[in-house]
Amino acid sequence: MSLLLRNVVGIPLWVVGFALAYQTPSAMLIQPSPITEILGWLLVAVGCIEILSALPMIGWRSVMPSVRDTLAIKGIYAHVRHPIYSGALLEFVGLALLKPTPTGVLACAVGIGGIIVQARLEELDLLQRLPAYHEYMNQVPRFLPRFRKKRTTSSG
Repeated sequence: MSLLLRNVVGIPLWVVGFALAYQTPSAMLIQPSPITEILGWLLVAVGCIEILSALPMIGWRSVMPSVRDTLAIKGIYAHVRHPIYSGALLEFVGLALLKPTPTGVLACAVGIGGIIVQARLEELDLLQRLPAYHEYMNQVPRFLPRFRKKRTTSSG
């Protein structure tokens, strides 16, 4: 079900929506500057790099989930549970900076909302198919890596 929602409904619908939003003439919410353009392109690039580095690690598991799947916990997956989605979130923020119109920002906000819902649905599926996913969820953040180590309490 998660696969169907993401690949057949979610991604195509967002692409069409953003293309229409991008073409719709509209006033800018903020006046673009070289800094916002550089930041926008930087976020899009970093998001692309994150997605492209995560996809080979899971391969066909991202396209055709199966009960025989294994849990990806190395590389970027050791730092975030959903690096593909977090890369897409960076891209959406970057695109909103590059097209800061009401329609462009709305399309990106809908994309962000869709990613959050999709990640949750995917996690429900993973919890059923991969028993080790529950422990993984407790150790690794969903979208943003932790920059501080977790504190451990010691008795002594």
